[in-house]
Amino acid sequence: MRKADTAPGVRRQHAKATRPVLQHARSRVARAGAALLSFILFATLAFALVACGETANGSGPLGPSEGTTSGPAFQRPDLVLSPFDPEAAIEQNGALIDISHVQEGYVAASATSPSRLKFQVASDTYEYNYDLPSDGTPISCPLTAGDGTYTFTVWENTSGNRYVELASVADTQVTLADEFQPFIRPSIYCDYNAESASTKLANDLCADAQNQGDVVRAVYDWIVNNVAYDEPKAIELADATGYIPFPDATISDQDGICFDYASLAAAMLRSQGIPCKIVTGTVSPDNIYHAWNMVYIDGTWVDTYIDIESNTWTRIDTTFAAGGGSTYAGDGTNYTDRYTY
Repeated sequence: MRKADTAPGVRRQHAKATRPVLQHARSRVARAGAALLSFILFATLAFALVACGETANGSGPLGPSEGTTSGPAFQRPDLVLSPFDPEAAIEQNGALIDISHVQEGYVAASATSPSRLKFQVASDTYEYNYDLPSDGTPISCPLTAGDGTYTFTVWENTSGNRYVELASVADTQVTLADEFQPFIRPSIYCDYNAESASTKLANDLCADAQNQGDVVRAVYDWIVNNVAYDEPKAIELADATGYIPFPDATISDQDGICFDYASLAAAMLRSQGIPCKIVTGTVSPDNIYHAWNMVYIDGTWVDTYIDIESNTWTRIDTTFAAGGGSTYAGDGTNYTDRYTY
């Protein structure tokens, strides 16, 4: 690891599936006594996504999609991941920040502490605050603002909403290899690897895909027809913050809230090389917080409910299509984006 110059949940535990574990390092160094700050946690990641279907009364799945697809012949690319490299990481006060893969669209961090930790990713246009495990387990976070200047900071809780800066890497210049890099690999809200159930299922579903439109249709149909909206979970998490979805648990449980639907769709599509965003925001007419996906394909898929054009970002909403939370999702057209992962 490289020595640096001195110079912000509720997690639902899933018993039915095991989260892929990234390689991580545990390093304890005497803390250098950084100045105490009052770190007010923005609502960036404390959104109440469960509201999208808290009293869901949808009429059920729309049924298998037909329609037509087009595009170049599909060939599954090699799986790309988001490894944490402790040897390349910058270390400060027991926290590690790995910026060696920023051109690939992500940054990773790891830290050990007896207190709650946050990892902040700040660009010229946004600040996102992620829960960082205090046991040294690393997380990878997407650089969804694209090219620009970023600052990465690990914060340690002292009391209430007061945090002290534990480590920071400022003025990191990011130039992505291409605009799709943050959306073709795993991240904290979309965790998978080659052995994940989500990857294996997507491989099976898309084995005979003729084009990328077929891939999106196969994944969309499976989720819509096999994952039920989990109203009790929505109620349970109504006032929770920091919820982290896990795609394999959604498959094994075969239910979830909107964030679970969006996370699973992203994991399955990304594993097939399809750029896929997880987007959160509001849906009219009730301005209910919700999660959905945006996909980008070299090809098309057009049917009664879907109209994906070639080489442009197009919205898909598997929660709405599955009938879960349809009261809250409005008519499925009036979306306002807020955060992208």
